Amino acid sequence: MSFITALEDAWKNTQSLLCIGLDPEPSRFPPHLAGRDDAIFTFCRDIVDATMPYACSFKPQIAYFSAHRAEDQLEALIDHIHSCYPGLPVVLDAKRGDIGSTAEQYAREAFERYQADAVTINPYLGFDSIKPYLTYQDKGVIILCRTSNQGGSDLQFLNISGRPLYQHVAVLAAEEWNITGQLGLVVGATFTNEIYAVRRLVSTMPLLIPGIGAQGGDIKATVNAGRTANGTGMIINSSRSILYAGSGEDFACFAASAARDTRDAINTYR
Repeated sequence: MSFITALEDAWKNTQSLLCIGLDPEPSRFPPHLAGRDDAIFTFCRDIVDATMPYACSFKPQIAYFSAHRAEDQLEALIDHIHSCYPGLPVVLDAKRGDIGSTAEQYAREAFERYQADAVTINPYLGFDSIKPYLTYQDKGVIILCRTSNQGGSDLQFLNISGRPLYQHVAVLAAEEWNITGQLGLVVGATFTNEIYAVRRLVSTMPLLIPGIGAQGGDIKATVNAGRTANGTGMIINSSRSILYAGSGEDFACFAASAARDTRDAINTYR
């Protein structure tokens, strides 16, 4: 099954546009997980199991695993999601970007080692740095377009032939680069005007939208700007406000409540 098909099925089956970001920080784990060799896997697995009914996808951030030498736990986590919840897409948030031969290895890492359904990448080395990912024809490739951080404006608003660079990237992704039909774009919830502009340029292409929750993005404005005609088209990510909603042994129950409330808030405006 292709990434786009799996995502569309997940939107329908879960009635959710919520993506839960898995950014595990051991210093914030409940005390009962302290010192465990498998603490990162256990924490994330329990979050996944508790929040799965309210999510259309999960997005592990690779740096939070590799910084703690927990790549094996990331492999185990993605395998757990695929085994227990088949069809639910996993987006590996890696933001890779390098020349073609190195990009081949990054693509292999994402899709063969980790078995991710999609990966985030940086497009600023051009199409030859993206092309290796497209050899995996059913896999999703989600391209940084308008990021949620303030510093993104340093480059993303540069004028390119009469339009800002982020819009130029959006048009390339939607037209010339989308040879597999599996591309998406990252557009931050902190910039709703830009979400609106990108949606108008890329039709129904899925938008991965970080920035609600701890980063302060407004849910109503985000949904109104980014939804497609059928009320989908968005993978709206929330991480810390769900992961760390609770701090005791019942942390997963608090995470489930936060995920349900976030999904319901999103659905209010679809």
